[in-house]
Amino acid sequence: MNTKVTIRAFTEADAPEVRDLFIRVNRLLAPADMKDAFEAYIVSSLGEEIDRISDYYSDHRGSFWVATSDVGIVGMFGLEPSGPGAMELRRMYVNPDQRRQGIAAKMLKFAEQHCHDNAFTRLDLSTSEIQGDALAFYHASGYKLIREETAEAANNKTIGGGIRRYHFRKAL
Repeated sequence: MNTKVTIRAFTEADAPEVRDLFIRVNRLLAPADMKDAFEAYIVSSLGEEIDRISDYYSDHRGSFWVATSDVGIVGMFGLEPSGPGAMELRRMYVNPDQRRQGIAAKMLKFAEQHCHDNAFTRLDLSTSEIQGDALAFYHASGYKLIREETAEAANNKTIGGGIRRYHFRKAL
């Protein structure tokens, strides 16, 4: 890693950078034939979650963090309960200009340690077929594929549109 990265709790002052990172990453992920669907997903997710992170994660008994460096926010992620003794990793994004520097690994390790320290015994997560690097990263990080699905309908956790989703789990 070229720069020092610190992970800390989200504050309202982080909202503009978090919003911009969310939009930027999702626009980069959008296949050419799904640009409109991704734009609709972005708008929906902004209203349901991203533009109200503090309230959303409080309402869901979760928490949200940002990874910062001297260039500002370089990553983000949230955790919310997904079952008895389990949390779900959500919205883990790294600034595309800062990738391949170990930021995702540091955020994942932090999330796992936070869960462990708070008596959660499992971390769940999901990602899609269009996020090949994320799929490889989670496999390499010890996550086990528990199911696959084709997401037809969009919600704040998936774009829908027939994209294949992969659900992973790791015992902590």
